[in-house]
Amino acid sequence: MDFDLDEEQRAVVETTAAFVRNELVPHEEEVERTGRLDHDVAKALRDKAIRAGLYAANMPEEIGGGGLDTLTWMLMERELGHTGYALQMFAVARPSRILLACEGAQREDYLLPTVRGERAECLAMTEPEAGSDLRGMRTRAVREGGPGSDWIITGTKHFISHADAADYVVLFAATGEDGPADDRPRRAQITAFLVDLDTPGLQVLPGYRSVSHRGYDNFVLAFDGARVPDSAVLGEVGQGFDVANTWLGTTRLQVAAVSLGRARRALDLAVQHAATRRQFGTTIGRNQGVSFQLADMATAVEAASLLTWRAAALVDAGRQDDAAIAMAKLAATETLAKVADAALQIHGGMGLMDELPLERIWRDARVERIWDGTSEIQRHIISRSLLRARGG
Repeated sequence: MDFDLDEEQRAVVETTAAFVRNELVPHEEEVERTGRLDHDVAKALRDKAIRAGLYAANMPEEIGGGGLDTLTWMLMERELGHTGYALQMFAVARPSRILLACEGAQREDYLLPTVRGERAECLAMTEPEAGSDLRGMRTRAVREGGPGSDWIITGTKHFISHADAADYVVLFAATGEDGPADDRPRRAQITAFLVDLDTPGLQVLPGYRSVSHRGYDNFVLAFDGARVPDSAVLGEVGQGFDVANTWLGTTRLQVAAVSLGRARRALDLAVQHAATRRQFGTTIGRNQGVSFQLADMATAVEAASLLTWRAAALVDAGRQDDAAIAMAKLAATETLAKVADAALQIHGGMGLMDELPLERIWRDARVERIWDGTSEIQRHIISRSLLRARGG
C-alpha cells in the first residue's frame, strides 16, 4: 500500500488547511459567544470558498463540483474538522450526494443551483417517535388521486440541522407498507421527496438547545397537509432507502474524517501544553502519567485514520463496504471523545475554560457518536457482517 499523498491530495489538504486557519478560525469565538454565524459573514466566507475551489468539492466535475474522489474528499474533511460545524458547513458546503439522484427538471431546480452555491438543502429523516427505526417513521405522503397526482404530506421531523439556512428539504416519508413476513409487523415503504421550505402547510420551527456545535442549530419541520407535485419524488416511489444508500455511507465517513480533524487539534494542544507547562522543576510532558497518555492518544488517532482512509479507498475502488465504513465512524468518533477528554485532563482546570477551544471540542465530540448512526448501530453493522460470513 502507498501511504504517500499524490500532488492533488497535497494541494487539497494545504489549500483547505490554510482556508480554515486564515478564514474560519478567526470567527470561532464570535460563534461560541453569540451562538450564531452572522449572515453577511457567512456569505462572504462562502464566496471566498467558491473562489478557492473548495465549494461542492465532493460533487462531480461535470455538474460544476470539484470532482474529488472519496479519499481526497475525506482528507479535505479532516482539515475542515479543525473548526466547528457552523463555520465549515455554512462557508464550505458539501451538498448531499443524494442529490445526484435528481432527474429532469430537478437538476435545474435543485441539484445545479446547490452545487453553484445559489441554493442549500437540509435532510429530514429523524422523527420524535422513530429515532433510528427509519422504517417506523410516521410522516406520511398520500397521493391525492391516481398516478401522477399531487402528494399530501403530514407529520413531524426533528433534529433537522441548518434548516434555517436551507431553501429546501430532502424529505423521507412513508408512502405505503410492506406485507407482513415471518409474523413481523408491517413496515413502512419509504419515498424521498424534494420539498421547498416555503411550501404552504410546512412550518420550520425552533428545535432544541444543544450543548454541541453552537451556531449549527437543529429545527423541527411540521407538515400539515403540505401539497407537493408528483415531480417532487426523488428516485422512485417506495425506493427511498435505495436513494439514501447512495448517501448514508459517505456521510458516515464524513463524520469520521471531521472527527479526526478535531482529535488532531486536541492532541496538538495537549502536546504543546505538555512540552511547555512546568511543574516541580520540569515540563509535565516528562511525567510518564502525561507522556504515556500522549502516546496512547497519538496511536488511537493514527489507527482511526487508517480505518477511515481504507474505507474511503474501498469506495473509490467500487467496493464500498458498510462494515468498513462503520468501523471508521465508530473508531474515529470514539477516539475523538477519548482524546478530547484526555487533552482536557492534561490541561487541568484551564481546559474547561472557554479561553481555550478544548472545552468546545470536548462538548462537540459527544454528538458524533449519535448522529448519522449511533455507535450501537455501527457495532450492529460490524457484528452482522462477521456473523453472516459464518451463516449466523
